Amino acid sequence: MVELKYNIKKRAPIITLISVIVFFALIGRLMYWQFIKGAELKSGAIQQQTLDSVVSSKRGIIYDRNGKVLAQSISVQTVTASPAEVKKSGKADEISETLAKILGKDEDDIKKQITKNSSYEIVARKIDNEKAEKIRKAELKGIYLIEDSKRTYPYSSLASHVIGFVGTDNQGLNGIEMVYDKYLKGMPGRMIRSKSASGTEMPFEYEKYINPENGANLVLTIDEVIQHFVEEELKQAVADYDVENGAACIIMNAKTGEILAMATYPDYDLNAPFTLPEDIEKELDELKGDEYDKAYSERLNKLWRNKAVVDSYEPGSTFKPFTAAMALEENLVSTNEFFSCSGGLQVNDYYIRCWKSGGHGQVSFAEGFENSCNPVFMNLGARVGAERFIKYYKKFGFMDTTGFDLPGEATGSFHSASRFNDVEIATSSFGQTFIITPLQLITAYTAITNGGVMVRPHIAKELVDDDGNVIKKFETEIIRQAISKETADTIRDILEGVVENGTSKNAFIRGYRLAGKTGTSEKFPRGNGKYVASFVGFAPANDPEIIGLIMLDEPMGESHMGGAIAAPTFKKIFDEVLRYMDIEPQFTEADLLITDKPVPNVEGLGISELAKAFGGTGLKYNILGKGDTVVSQVPKGGATLAEGSTVAIYTEKVASDTVVVPDVKGMTATDANITLTNAGLNMKVSGAADTGQGSATVSVQTPEAGTELQRGSPVSVEFSFSNVH
Repeated sequence: MVELKYNIKKRAPIITLISVIVFFALIGRLMYWQFIKGAELKSGAIQQQTLDSVVSSKRGIIYDRNGKVLAQSISVQTVTASPAEVKKSGKADEISETLAKILGKDEDDIKKQITKNSSYEIVARKIDNEKAEKIRKAELKGIYLIEDSKRTYPYSSLASHVIGFVGTDNQGLNGIEMVYDKYLKGMPGRMIRSKSASGTEMPFEYEKYINPENGANLVLTIDEVIQHFVEEELKQAVADYDVENGAACIIMNAKTGEILAMATYPDYDLNAPFTLPEDIEKELDELKGDEYDKAYSERLNKLWRNKAVVDSYEPGSTFKPFTAAMALEENLVSTNEFFSCSGGLQVNDYYIRCWKSGGHGQVSFAEGFENSCNPVFMNLGARVGAERFIKYYKKFGFMDTTGFDLPGEATGSFHSASRFNDVEIATSSFGQTFIITPLQLITAYTAITNGGVMVRPHIAKELVDDDGNVIKKFETEIIRQAISKETADTIRDILEGVVENGTSKNAFIRGYRLAGKTGTSEKFPRGNGKYVASFVGFAPANDPEIIGLIMLDEPMGESHMGGAIAAPTFKKIFDEVLRYMDIEPQFTEADLLITDKPVPNVEGLGISELAKAFGGTGLKYNILGKGDTVVSQVPKGGATLAEGSTVAIYTEKVASDTVVVPDVKGMTATDANITLTNAGLNMKVSGAADTGQGSATVSVQTPEAGTELQRGSPVSVEFSFSNVH
């Protein structure tokens, strides 16, 4: 007994020590779980006990400058499943069958998904309200509908390379949708519901809904009507001139830098941005696996490329105004000076040819411009010299991006200062051996239209809330004064002469003062027969409101010259745009002489009254029939005809008096007029023939040859010059 007490007494300190150690170990462990792992355990418990679903915010609307909706989000539903609840219901087969019928999906695939060993599954995204209502009425256990939104584009492919598109999570992936995503996307909400550890709903109901916050609405500077004009004509040009590598066009406010239209063709459907056109898809049909995936990705990225911003090219003669501006700014040339062109110029070991093999002979500074004479500009480039050439090249912004809204803007490429020798200066002076982007070029032209001041191009106008209140405004931004006002005005005036008398005659629009320059550049490697045809112009020339740029990449038709194909395309676009914008025509005396005259309404009048009715109109009339009173006339009163046209006057009813439209394509204005008049028809003239240049021929006639028209009807003919650079 004594020994037992002794042993207990001896071991007491050890037991106490062990107890203390265990106690502090427990305290330490408790503190570890409470303070170190507490947040993680709490999060896990909450996650285990709740179903937490994201509720998408409604993405902001994108408008054109006049309030037309270009992109908007509509309410849709996302179908989700709680696999534990589906299993517990014992109706997985029934639920799968019902969902498959409503969603148009495979029943087995749905069953695998809704019975997975997980707490939450997305069965279908962004279904329409009709399907959602069917699911709601079916009351499927463990199947939930969550409010979502889907991006739609009412105009489908309109401005596709500008607007861009979003992914399945409503995040912007391209274009404006990507650049202004932080403003457009808003703040998503959440829906939190209670559940058991097994993933089923708790017997009591707990639900918390956090409202999503809608994104801001974005107003663009784009005008949907002008964008439509541009895209239609660009598409037509690609077809007419067999343009293999696509085309681009920019229309910009000359004073503010606001982009009114920007298009690349081919375009794509914004509502199905990952779908290739049928002809391209057929090309890829034979490819399999990785080979197909690579080709598909390459074609898709090419389709998404905004050529106006991302692609670089040699500008050709559209750059010549800047070479001239350098020489004028440095007082190295006089506008009264004459130059000699024999067909080329010897520069060191190279003989660099003019585009006109026989040369232009003696030409003034302005005539050199009008004829786009390469030796004139090589001469100017040599006077400017390497150092000053590079200085102005930088001032015009060709070595920097413009800072434009859209992604992927290229910077182009120029010669290094150490290798910019006499030959490179010569070729650069007329726009060859360096590359720039269309956006850089049209931005540089603002220096010519704005008295030497360059403005930054932009496509976002303002951000507004749902009540129309302006949140943020994107103002016009001046880049720099690149040249003096005097130099800018001189170049501007000369460029007007280029349209009136020179290589840009096919851009002429009667009644409007246009200025501009054509460009034709051969692509690398030289001699491959591939060219870029382009044109840059602005109007009105005396007070520019808008600038336009057309680029046709690899035209493979009868002509590849900018003056022959890009200038007429520009003309068609500007003819529509100038009238749409209510820019007043400024008719010259020559214009007024050939302005269409209104046809008087003489139906019901006696024959003796016709001379008075037609007096002073400049129109003739031809009486058909033996009656004394006018029964009908062609054209009807109120129509317009060119001065000298003949109106058919009928004094008797006739069953039919039709004539067949002759083919006048390729004819001069005089020959076409005689041919149509002899056929009993009238000619309505448009295009370059209005300038009085005799070499213009009919390029388009409407209606086509072979059509039957009533005698006296007008046939519209469009003239153009085929042999222009």
